[in-house]
Amino acid sequence: MAQIDSKVASVLDKSHNEEDEDALLDSLENDPSLDGFREQRLQQLHSEFTRAKQMRSQEHGTYVEIKDEKGLMDITTATKLCVVHFFKPDFNRCRIMDEHLQTLAPKHFDTRFLRINVENCPFLVTKLKIQVLPCVLAFVNGVSADRIIGFEGLGYSEDTFTTRDLEERLLRAGVLVRAKTVGSEVMGRMKKQQEEEDADDDDDWD
Repeated sequence: MAQIDSKVASVLDKSHNEEDEDALLDSLENDPSLDGFREQRLQQLHSEFTRAKQMRSQEHGTYVEIKDEKGLMDITTATKLCVVHFFKPDFNRCRIMDEHLQTLAPKHFDTRFLRINVENCPFLVTKLKIQVLPCVLAFVNGVSADRIIGFEGLGYSEDTFTTRDLEERLLRAGVLVRAKTVGSEVMGRMKKQQEEEDADDDDDWD
């Protein structure tokens, strides 16, 4: 997806009623901070609004349970960005993960958010070597880009994390397009960290 103007992104992300395109357009039209790029921004907002409606009509922006593993494989191979939660209904940690993913799904309509009961996908559980729940896999173009086992690597303690923590992890995996709940200071830290990692890679000759 092409990079959109930061002002357009801000209007889209802060909107409480994304079904009302006129309200979104008015947010830009009446904004005194706009400069000579007003018309381009209005056109881009209209384009993003239209694209969002099209994506949501294809169940993007929702958190959906898939009942069988073939259906799951079909979606993950046909969808560019996909997050899948392998869960068991009676696991409290799976319920907690569900709550965070349910919050993220409507904010990130470019990504499909799915869940599947491990009892309904024994082949995938074996193939993907899923042993600890919850297990969240991030797929980019049908290829696994990250795996979150339990709450590992999330938050500041073993048992607690925030929706921002989860979003930041999925952003690093490349399965989300841009931050929606993460503050600018967090994004700045992530960018700096990525630049440092890239610099380290440049120094490796073997």
